[in-house]
Amino acid sequence: MSVPDSAALARAVPASRSETLRDYLTLMKPGVMLLVLVTTAASMWVALGQAPHPWTLLLTLGGTLLAGGAAAALNHVLDRDMDAAMPRTSRRPIAAGRVQPIHATVFAIALGIASFVLLYTQVNPLTAYIAVAGLVYYVGIYTAWLKRRTPQNIVIGGAAGAVGPLIGWAAATGELDLAAVLMFLIVFFWTPPHFWALAVVLRDEYAQAKVPMLPVVAGVEATLRQIYVYTWVTVAATLATAPLGGLRWIYALAAVGLGARFLRMAARLMAQPSDALARALYGYSIVYLFGLFTAMVVDVTLRQVWAMLSG
Repeated sequence: MSVPDSAALARAVPASRSETLRDYLTLMKPGVMLLVLVTTAASMWVALGQAPHPWTLLLTLGGTLLAGGAAAALNHVLDRDMDAAMPRTSRRPIAAGRVQPIHATVFAIALGIASFVLLYTQVNPLTAYIAVAGLVYYVGIYTAWLKRRTPQNIVIGGAAGAVGPLIGWAAATGELDLAAVLMFLIVFFWTPPHFWALAVVLRDEYAQAKVPMLPVVAGVEATLRQIYVYTWVTVAATLATAPLGGLRWIYALAAVGLGARFLRMAARLMAQPSDALARALYGYSIVYLFGLFTAMVVDVTLRQVWAMLSG
């Protein structure tokens, strides 16, 4: 007698309303979106040199969340075969059969349209265009084209996850300038060491799913060297952002301190390759980005408070 697979079982057992809502929330990849929202908000603070209007901040973050959620849901749809082949992702809603691809696609389209309308009408057109461009790039360039074809998928595709600062800056000022581009580059250069550290740990799963991640194609040692190089470039971008973004000593100290630890961990991993150290670097890279962009907000806020007290 054959044993039904997990997807078949999931389809056979009706889900409760709360379980369905949880699955659709999972499709939006809330953990990833939190990082995007933090970088979006921080860029608004830096662009204005003060706290943005709460309503503008809320609308911008809401539109960004909708656009990112749409991209993530379509990523689930396109990667469902890959997700089913990897233990880490096999329980995702579509891969496990709890959400049908057509339903997820309609959900994603609705989110994308809502994002564009919200940002275009309530924030400004440039913000809406940047958000939609990020969505299209992530789905069309990274997921549908690069991910299964080249080990440089993360490098080129990283632009999609780095649009947060561009969205925030455009929302705050209605335009873009060099400081916004530098903040974009921080996230862009941070993405390879962040994701490749995890890919080193999961290299066997990626190989099984036939995904040409760098550790699978070039080997672990070559990947660790690339991680180290990109970490240096990331830290350099963070230091360049201080003077050009009008940031002062609080951010500069955070960039130096957080960056120094990032570099030490990358160097140690390169010298002593291990899954434990790779996983530790992956975890710290998240703390690093959160800390860096939070320091931008603190720097601007304390400078604003000081100006008010001095005035």
